[in-house]
Amino acid sequence: MTQSKLSQLMQRGTDFLGCETAIMCGAMSWVSERHLVSAISNAGGFGVIACGAMTPDLLDTEIAETIKRTDKPFGVNLITMHPDLMALIAVCGKHGVTHVVLAGGLPPKGSLEAIKATGAKVICFAPAMALAKKFIRSGVDALVIEGMEAGGHIGPVSTSVLAQEILPEIASQLPVFVAGGIGTGEMIAAYLEMGASGVQLGTRFVCAHESIAHPAFKKAFIRGNARDAITSVQVDPRLPVIPVRALKNKGTEEFTRKQIEVAKLLDSGEIEMSEAQLQIEHFWAGALRKAVIDGDIEHGSVMAGQSVGMVKAEESVAEIVTSLIEQAETALAR
Repeated sequence: MTQSKLSQLMQRGTDFLGCETAIMCGAMSWVSERHLVSAISNAGGFGVIACGAMTPDLLDTEIAETIKRTDKPFGVNLITMHPDLMALIAVCGKHGVTHVVLAGGLPPKGSLEAIKATGAKVICFAPAMALAKKFIRSGVDALVIEGMEAGGHIGPVSTSVLAQEILPEIASQLPVFVAGGIGTGEMIAAYLEMGASGVQLGTRFVCAHESIAHPAFKKAFIRGNARDAITSVQVDPRLPVIPVRALKNKGTEEFTRKQIEVAKLLDSGEIEMSEAQLQIEHFWAGALRKAVIDGDIEHGSVMAGQSVGMVKAEESVAEIVTSLIEQAETALAR
C-alpha cells in the first residue's frame, strides 16, 4: 500500500522523465559523466550529464558513451552562458536526448525553441517565484526549485522556503522537482506530499562506487558535516559572483585572492566585465577538476551541499536509490 502511495505521488514525475523513480541526479561538473549518469538511469532514477564547459565534440562523445551503458532515458545539463550553446543543443538533438536542463540564468533568445525543435523536453531552474512564472509563460516543460543548501552555484533562499512559496501555486501547472539539502527518503516524501513531482539530489551520489571522483574527494565527503559546507564570499560589489557552496579549505581563500586580482584588472581597464566573469567561471572549473579528478582537496574546490553530513560511506548507486525509496515508503506509512 505504501509502495502505491509513493508511486502515486511520483507518478507525474516518472511519467515526465520516463523512468521508474522520480529522483534526478544533479549535474555536477566532472562527476556527472557517463559512468554515474548511466548507473543512476539503470537503477531507475534519472541521470543528467553535466556539460559545463565541454566543447560540442566532447559532449558528442559523452552522450554516445552514456548511450552505450544504458538504454534508459537521461538528460543533459547545459549552461545558458556557454558560447556554443546552440551547437550543444544540436548535439543533444543528434543523439535524441529526451530532456535538456538549462542552468545559469535566463536562456538566450531562440534556445528554448531550438531545444523543443529536437523533440526534447526543457527543464529550467527557478530560484524565485517571479522566475518560475516567467519560465512557465515562455513554455518550459518542468522546473527545478533549488535552495541554497545545495552544493556548487547557489541562490539566496532555502529549499524549504522556496517549496512553501512556489509549490502551492505552481505545482498544478507543470512538474516541479525540489533540490537542495535533500539527503534522506523522509525529506523526499515530505516534498512529494507538498506537491512536488520528484526531487533532485547531487551530494548524496558523489560517493557512489560508480562515481569517478577521486578517493580523496570521496573521503572529504564522508568526513564532512553540514557546517563544513560553506558559501564563497563576494569581495567586490562590482563583480557579481554567484556564491558557491563547498567544503572549507585553502581553495576557499584562493578564490578570495582571485577575485581581488580580477577586480584590479577591471579597475585598470585591462579587461571588460564579461571577461572578468568568465575568468571567475574558469577558476571554478579548474579548481573543481583539481579536487574531483586530481584529488587535491586542499587547493581544489570540494563543492558539496549541506546534506554532506548524511553521506556516511561509499555505496553503489542501486543501494543509495533503494535506501531512499525504503525511507520514503516508511515515512509515508507513518
